[in-house]
Amino acid sequence: MSALDWLHGTAFEAVGQPVIWSDMIGNLIGLAALALGWRRSVATWPVQLLAGVILVTAYASAQLSGGVGKQLLVIAVALWGWRQWRRGDRQAQDGQVAVRFGTTRERLVLVAGTAAGTLLVGGLFTAVPQLSWNPWPDAYIFVGTLAAMVAQARGLVEFWFAWLLVDVVGVPLAFHSGLAFSGLVYVIYLVLVLWGLRDWWLRSRTPTARPLPEGATA
Repeated sequence: MSALDWLHGTAFEAVGQPVIWSDMIGNLIGLAALALGWRRSVATWPVQLLAGVILVTAYASAQLSGGVGKQLLVIAVALWGWRQWRRGDRQAQDGQVAVRFGTTRERLVLVAGTAAGTLLVGGLFTAVPQLSWNPWPDAYIFVGTLAAMVAQARGLVEFWFAWLLVDVVGVPLAFHSGLAFSGLVYVIYLVLVLWGLRDWWLRSRTPTARPLPEGATA
């Protein structure tokens, strides 16, 4: 048996549905990535990248093209986000990434881009049924995930709100598609998202001290 065959095999059953290894392992790693994001650790990005690689196989086995596309997107944005968080001007006094609420312009761009992207991708999935058997929910999750990760890479508190909106559709779709473990893990995601939202919200209200330029005095 190859490693790919093993990943597509059944680990156990949950709520009457088989849980495949790739779905379980990928989501557990994704859960760790979310926790690292809450802690504002740059390690969240390579961990998200690994989760995306494994979940590609899970969604491919369930014939969810939108899910596969979403995970490929996760991989690409994780590489970009990793680079963004490693930049010196993104660091707060405690050495972790600095977080803030987005400006009005940033929020409008995020909302408008998400809406336009969902319409575009949903239209593509509808016109080409081979890409997705559930075009609009897939498009919503696909684009919503991109919006959330872009907001996270920029250190915006709105990142957590975007993930909440994605989960509203992602949870029932995962159960309906036979990815039971994804649905169960999303419940834990919800707790972490609310916890992370509170933490980032509070930190965004705390002034961040910056080191003075060399030779300057307070």
